[in-house]
Amino acid sequence: MAKKNAFYAQSGGVTAVINASACGVIETARAHKDVIGKVYAGRNGIIGALTEDLIDTSKESEKAIAALRYTPSGAFGSCRYKLKGLEENKAQYERLMEVFKAHNIGYFFYNGGGDSADTCLKVSQLAEKMGYPIQAIHVPKTVDNDLPITDCCPGFGSVAKYIAVSTREASFDVASMAKTSTKVFVLEVMGRHAGWIAAAGALAADKDHEIPIVILFPEVTFDQDKFLAKVKEKVEQFGYCTVVVSEGTKWPDGRFLAESGTRDAFGHAQLGGAAPVVANLVKEKLGYKYHWGVADYLQRAARHIASKTDVKQAYALGKAAVELALKGYNSVMPTIVRASETPYKWKVGMAELKDVANKEKFMPMNFISKDGFGITQKCRNYLQPLIQGEDYPPYNEGLPDYVTLKNAPVAKKLKGEFKI
Repeated sequence: MAKKNAFYAQSGGVTAVINASACGVIETARAHKDVIGKVYAGRNGIIGALTEDLIDTSKESEKAIAALRYTPSGAFGSCRYKLKGLEENKAQYERLMEVFKAHNIGYFFYNGGGDSADTCLKVSQLAEKMGYPIQAIHVPKTVDNDLPITDCCPGFGSVAKYIAVSTREASFDVASMAKTSTKVFVLEVMGRHAGWIAAAGALAADKDHEIPIVILFPEVTFDQDKFLAKVKEKVEQFGYCTVVVSEGTKWPDGRFLAESGTRDAFGHAQLGGAAPVVANLVKEKLGYKYHWGVADYLQRAARHIASKTDVKQAYALGKAAVELALKGYNSVMPTIVRASETPYKWKVGMAELKDVANKEKFMPMNFISKDGFGITQKCRNYLQPLIQGEDYPPYNEGLPDYVTLKNAPVAKKLKGEFKI
């Protein structure tokens, strides 16, 4: 049987460890040269496949590929681009097949979240219909930790670690200044629909660190009066308070907290972040001096403080994706299975893409404290192992020494341009 090439692409928001999954895919494929030819990467994700803008990873040295394991962001470029349904835009999927045929691609590894799981599923279905076999394997990734079936998502553990560390450090800062200065610090974190990242902020407090933390989850409707009462209670008890607010926290009418209802000079609705809205409430209603910050890209790019557990899992699932393809599996996703909580042990499992695509996993209510502003011990038991261990990158002159690939282009074989 003739060797087939593989196609790998990164999708959606990047993470501190998505390149570790890329490393797992490429190194494992290279170890099976008898079956897999070259690994081509899509420049800027699936757009690279549609426009036949492919990257030849065989041009990269073993050292450079190995360095992906400790380099953040998407080494080949990512994109937020969701392919429509097969019937809505069949031309896009047919174009993918044309590109795959032209470059003898028989393996499709798509590294992303729920939307990319859906794309992977559709590619697999169309390939079968068109009689051109493609083994489509989804490699999970999302900082939001909202993919179903898998115990956790590669990318989440490192974001959780960063937020837990940042919340603790900022809280120490506020505590030292609270007598005469800032009494409330508000940190906004990612998570438009699921509060996993916000929950990680609660890890900053433990039996050895009594820190007053209030968490605002997307899963809990924002009650302004209860929130202000909780902040006041914390400040009166400790002298200060730290608030971790998810960007997806909503008012009772379903609007995001960021939709403050205020208008600018032109009458346009102002859509600031959730953090300034919360901070202004604290100032206006309680009179406390505040500071606020938005973790934004910092939380998902912080490879310098990545979770060792997360790095291992990201690499393992990239490796497992190739191994599943070599075993003949199609339209599946490798998963993380929690084999034991104490001590924490995990193994690689597998899920059908039809059970993953377009589905979200939210915070269970038994993970959220009864007052709606904290986490339970059950949640802590779930989160704590995911942030364990440090996996520092190499440093040069005081800075992380990350790799930048050559990303050599593959010569195009198809005529004409395909517009996306």
